Amino acid sequence: MSLQQGILNPGLLSLLARARHTNSIVLADCDFPSWPGVETVDVSLTRGFPTVLQVLKIILPHWRCGAAFMAKEFLEHNDRRTRAAFVRACRGMELQFEPHAEFKRRIPPAVGIIRTGDATIYSNMVLLSA
Repeated sequence: MSLQQGILNPGLLSLLARARHTNSIVLADCDFPSWPGVETVDVSLTRGFPTVLQVLKIILPHWRCGAAFMAKEFLEHNDRRTRAAFVRACRGMELQFEPHAEFKRRIPPAVGIIRTGDATIYSNMVLLSA
């Protein structure tokens, strides 16, 4: 019997299932570069869809996230409304902003990358499983 509800993308399901306690997953925008050796599940359909927040909303009921990390440049390059939407989406988990250079160091050990169609600058997140 095939899946009829919940997350239907087999690559995304596999990635979430393999991210155990303290493992991380990268939720990336459409311009995020490829990282050799880090699996990428591409869910982008068009520029702007789906967004990082849309994908986050879909995965959180199925995967326990304890913390999220973003580049602090996100705060400098996005308006108050956009910043507030990301903070709201991360309720219940620790949200930390760090310099982009430090953020990039979190990518190589990630279980994988979920690439979205989001065009919001610096909207990339590293999600740490609880």
